[in-house]
Amino acid sequence: MTLDNERQRDEATIELLRKLREKLLSDDISTARLAAFELARKQEDGLTILSEALFGNYPRTAKKAAAYGMRRMNGRMRKMGLEVLQQGLKHRDRTTKAACIKSISLMKGGVSGKGGSPHQANRRQWR
Repeated sequence: MTLDNERQRDEATIELLRKLREKLLSDDISTARLAAFELARKQEDGLTILSEALFGNYPRTAKKAAAYGMRRMNGRMRKMGLEVLQQGLKHRDRTTKAACIKSISLMKGGVSGKGGSPHQANRRQWR
């Protein structure tokens, strides 16, 4: 690979990471979660951007999406993502702390807090 090709690839990667970071900080949770999912696949670069969003002064949607991204890490990065989430448990921002608690719970096999209406639960019980 020549130096020019490598430089172009690096510039393209930087641009992609910039766009994903921008989407992660979106007010739309769906857009932010999709960006977090993509960042989770970007190894150390993704971990850095997700950590920044989780611990920085960013909106609630960005923090929740960043925690989701940490939870979606694979391979050798999964342990690092879990470590970042555990650091978040000690953070003074309550949104960061809550997002980390939920993500760690889901990583360990917990059930999501959303389970439908109580009426639906009663119907299931009597079938």
